[in-house]
Amino acid sequence: MEGPATAPARQMSEAFRTVLFLSVSGGLQDAYTYLGRGGVFANAQTGNIVFMGQALFAADWARLLHYLAPVSAFAAGVAAAELIRVYGQRGRLHWRQRVLLAEIALLFAVGFLPGSCDLAANALVSFACAMQVQAFRKVHGYPFASTMCIGNLRSGIEALVTGARLRDGAVLRKAGHYFAVILLFALGAGLGACCTARLGLRAIWLSCAMLCVSLCLMFRREDAAA
Repeated sequence: MEGPATAPARQMSEAFRTVLFLSVSGGLQDAYTYLGRGGVFANAQTGNIVFMGQALFAADWARLLHYLAPVSAFAAGVAAAELIRVYGQRGRLHWRQRVLLAEIALLFAVGFLPGSCDLAANALVSFACAMQVQAFRKVHGYPFASTMCIGNLRSGIEALVTGARLRDGAVLRKAGHYFAVILLFALGAGLGACCTARLGLRAIWLSCAMLCVSLCLMFRREDAAA
């Protein structure tokens, strides 16, 4: 199980197989909220801020609130995950496992919310996404994001150019990890689009299933507390 230990070991939260399901889930969440919950991005808050700015200058206050809610919830989610990290170190569960449990519970609840509650649903998904972003920030020791791609793309291209220039296989493998995460996110988005079209608002439960797999994988071996 991932938890406090005296000997340092590679954290299962940084293992690629754990990150695999997190990234697919992140892509699915974005597709779900954009296609099924009124054109809001759960993860890409830059897009929401762009739409929010447009609504502000158009004096469209209802639309402004539509995008302000997920942005505010995202900020609150980061704060919540940080509080869990600081105060959730006791007990058998690692703090990252506590974050995943909270995220799964929130997303499961979202699946029950009707279309008339899109504002609340988008806020909850953004809150849950932010907790994941804050808790899972490395893959094999490399900084990454499981719910957005711009940073991964920049880091991947940088590693690719550096690895090719220096003929460094380790740096090229680093680039490969970033590109794999981007591909997984894209596959998750495609899966989210298909599932939202077929399953409707219950499609978010597939994201819960993937996060459950990541949670189970984190019990596979001990790691040092982060």
